Amino acid sequence: MAKKAKKRRYSKGATKKVGRAMKKRKSGTLKSGRSGKKVKSRKQAIAIGLSEARKKGAKVPKKGSKKRAKKS
Repeated sequence: MAKKAKKRRYSKGATKKVGRAMKKRKSGTLKSGRSGKKVKSRKQAIAIGLSEARKKGAKVPKKGSKKRAKKS
């Protein structure tokens, strides 16, 4: 049986946007949207890159709904 080809979840354009955001974070020039504070978190840098890619119309999966933990 032949292996089924995997579809890309993210487009090349999205990958470039995230890579650019990561480089900016490393150099210390990546800033968050409203407050304009410097971004130090790797996860936040990735989120900014994906957000920019979404705005440009790149193939990026939809945002997942936030899961909230139940209080006991």
